[in-house]
Amino acid sequence: MFKVLLVEDEEMIRKGLRFTFDWMGAGCVVVGEAENGEDGLRQIAELRPDIVIVDVNMPLLDGIGMIEQSVEEADCSYIILSGYDEFRLAKDAIRLGVTEYLLKPLEQEQLLAALERAKGQLAMKRQYSAVLTSGAANGEALQASVVKLPGKSSRYVSRMIRYVQEHYAEKIGIKDLVESLGVSATYLNQKFKSETTYTFNDFLNRYRIQKAMDLLRSGEDKVYAIAADVGYKDYKYFIAIFKKYAGCTPSYYQERYGLGQNSGEAAGDSHTKQAD
Repeated sequence: MFKVLLVEDEEMIRKGLRFTFDWMGAGCVVVGEAENGEDGLRQIAELRPDIVIVDVNMPLLDGIGMIEQSVEEADCSYIILSGYDEFRLAKDAIRLGVTEYLLKPLEQEQLLAALERAKGQLAMKRQYSAVLTSGAANGEALQASVVKLPGKSSRYVSRMIRYVQEHYAEKIGIKDLVESLGVSATYLNQKFKSETTYTFNDFLNRYRIQKAMDLLRSGEDKVYAIAADVGYKDYKYFIAIFKKYAGCTPSYYQERYGLGQNSGEAAGDSHTKQAD
């Protein structure tokens, strides 16, 4: 069972989440509640939850501030709740490696999907820690955990996977496939998720990060150049996505596993491990 902490200042929403959602069915158990960010920090330290579901706007300390203060020490994944579709908050959430940014009112299916992604992120973080602890000589074990191709897939999904493999370095999206395949984006996403367990965008990010790992391990290119080579024109966004899936910064990964032992670090990246 994954331990969940709820951090929400509105009691009705907090209690509603706790008592109306099927936590057992999701493989989770709620171990505590907090009504502000300061109480949330205290309970994170005491309860050591696996997943923290946190509201953005709270008294004393807001959700983003709470995550900033806890992210270095806590071994957990975060799911943000907000009543506002604010791009600034979404960018902050990405920067901090938050698993999901959900808008209220929250639907059961949305929360269930977010919990599954949070559990997947936790598994990757912990596998990465095991790789470091065991002193593995290379990053193959970690790399294998980033993306897995299905053994068999339908015609639609096979085309989608092949499209990613051929065009991952370009600016692409599921809408690029709608016209050529003659079906809706909603249908394609549902079909892709059912056969691969990933959404199309999640798979695209995972595939790009796996390619980035290959380049970081085998070459001596600068990290910002590798980011562009795998389809990320925004260097800082690449770092955030790499940290989300790999559990560390690109330059740390390159230092640890690169053949040339060169960091390729650019401004704004860090040598230190970020997510364990």
